[in-house]
Amino acid sequence: MTRDWNTLAAFWPVAIALLLGVLVHWIMRVIARTARRHAREHLRARIAQVVAAPAAIALPLLFLAIAINATPLDPDLVRLLRHWLGIGGMLCMTWLVTRMVGAVEARILREHPVDVEDNLAARRVQTQTRVISRVLQGAVVLVGVALALMTFPQVRQVGTALLASAGIIGLVAGVAAQPVFGNLIAGLQIALAQPIRLDDVVIVEGEWGRIEEITSTYVVVRIWDERRMVVPLQWFISNPFQNWTRNSAQLLGTAFLWLDHRAPIAAIRSELQRLCEADPRWDRRVCVTQVTETDRHTIEVRLLVSARNSGDLFDLRCAAREGMLAFLHTHHPEALPRVRNEVSEDRQAPGWRARPPRHEDTHSPGAETVSEADVHAGLPGPPAQ
Repeated sequence: MTRDWNTLAAFWPVAIALLLGVLVHWIMRVIARTARRHAREHLRARIAQVVAAPAAIALPLLFLAIAINATPLDPDLVRLLRHWLGIGGMLCMTWLVTRMVGAVEARILREHPVDVEDNLAARRVQTQTRVISRVLQGAVVLVGVALALMTFPQVRQVGTALLASAGIIGLVAGVAAQPVFGNLIAGLQIALAQPIRLDDVVIVEGEWGRIEEITSTYVVVRIWDERRMVVPLQWFISNPFQNWTRNSAQLLGTAFLWLDHRAPIAAIRSELQRLCEADPRWDRRVCVTQVTETDRHTIEVRLLVSARNSGDLFDLRCAAREGMLAFLHTHHPEALPRVRNEVSEDRQAPGWRARPPRHEDTHSPGAETVSEADVHAGLPGPPAQ
């Protein structure tokens, strides 16, 4: 009995480590919850929020690793426990580094909001930050998992065999992973060259939408009717597309009217100017009325207006078109296009009938004589005098 008690007493370092681990884990969780509530106001709270969650796992593992060294256990068991505790420590460190990268990303995004009127620079910074952050986090996770796996002797042997046949394996892996690496490189190109940015207005595959999200492998485009189009990153590098907010959100738009030739162009021009000045969506840059085409029935009138962004421009075009039609209908109805038909009435007497033409009505001067050829052909001669 005394021997059993002494054996159990030898494990007191492990018991103390477990108690300390549970206590530290609870304290770290409380710190994380408190820091989450004050993260917007204080930098120290944001740092504590990043560190507390990984520390809640890493510190108990550290206590256990120290306690195992002070506990009389079988050497093979101690080696196995140290191995797994070391893997846990590596994964916690990987988790901490990824959270640090995410915290730096959140700090940059918070300092460059896009919910302002002139957000071109902010969208540029946010796009670079998000893409680079995703790439760094993916690289950190890949390295951390690889280091953890390399602690296993079997994995090290597989790695040695792969290195020995690196030529063939590298070729096969390169072909198989071409889409993955292609999207990764495309993501870096987009982060640096920025053909697209967050909240950019683009035309992709004939669809109008905004860039809603840029990940490490794909882009989410929010279509105007609330659909979402998921496009691989590599597509934006290898295919042409329209970016309406590449340098500025300002745009020009047209509204066409097909009117009668009698349309008063001067009055239409004045009315368009009045409509634009009364509409807050007009940015006071362009307001032009032009006759761009004519045909036998109508003329084509183009109303050219400008706005601060594509959404305001679409609404302004619709308002200009509707207001102009109402103006023409009220003040110049003759300007609206119409179809002309010519109707003729038969004014002859009811009993009138067409008669065949007489010879006197159809003969021409000099036709009184008949040629010899006509006589031989059996044609009648001239009338008797």
